[in-house]
Amino acid sequence: MNLKRQCLYKIANLLRFVPDVYMLSVQYRIRTGLRMHWNAPERFSEKIQHYKAFYRNPEMTQCVDKYDVRNYVEQKLGTDVYLNALYQVCDTADAIDFNALPDQFVIKTTDGGSGDNVLICRDKTKLDVNQAVQQVNSWRNKRYYIISREWAYKGAKQSKVIVERLLIDPDNPDGSIDDYKFLCYNGHFRFLWIDKGRYSNHHRGFWDELLQFMPNKESDHPTFPAGTEPALPTNIKEMIDIAEKLAQGFPFVRVDLYNIQGKIYFGEMTFYPWSGYSRFHPDSFDYDLGRFFNTDSYGEFDKRKHS
Repeated sequence: MNLKRQCLYKIANLLRFVPDVYMLSVQYRIRTGLRMHWNAPERFSEKIQHYKAFYRNPEMTQCVDKYDVRNYVEQKLGTDVYLNALYQVCDTADAIDFNALPDQFVIKTTDGGSGDNVLICRDKTKLDVNQAVQQVNSWRNKRYYIISREWAYKGAKQSKVIVERLLIDPDNPDGSIDDYKFLCYNGHFRFLWIDKGRYSNHHRGFWDELLQFMPNKESDHPTFPAGTEPALPTNIKEMIDIAEKLAQGFPFVRVDLYNIQGKIYFGEMTFYPWSGYSRFHPDSFDYDLGRFFNTDSYGEFDKRKHS
């Protein structure tokens, strides 16, 4: 945990008695500069806050656990062919058998989020094992819910450590893999965003449900200029089908998939992208993303007992 996160954690821990609605209102104002409208949220960013405070589905806890979600995916899809190879599952990093691992691999804690708590090893001969063990163990059981108030993480189990195959796309010279993120509302795909060049020239682009590129739509990364956007994979419809099957039963979820030379891999499921604090350009895109997000489907603001 970096110094900034440590400070936030300590402050949030002191304020953990404050109800979610009030804490989220303050955080939303500080992070976005906007006022939260609980009774009639319209922005995507507002609806994510509403989602945190009021939507309660026990399956969410399974879906955000990087090990337990594998069973969820296999059950929903009826196959494990889209799951990345799992080398080891351990209670702590001390139990990892590094001798049994290949030269390249990825270590994660099962309760990490936002791309945190991931150690990428590209050459085992250069890995400081003791330092790696210490680092991974320091990530365990941090209970980030105290800061984020993201309910899906509130009931997280004791953190485990998983070791997976390192996915590499030989078509990308920087060693990154293209990340396909499907925004699904009530089980229906509505928007796609793609991240490319994470390690060198990171760009992000958005597509609509008709798979038409949406130029000049940005979050926190430069978008592809019109005419330079990447071609979609030939099996994009299969990816949409996977995302919609996994999204069934949730008012909103982002399903992340990878596609390496036509082979599809499951990445993760995220219920609170950017924790609802990203600003969009143009600002109207915040409303566009929120248009399909039906907060009435799971309860009104006056159900404060759930916060």
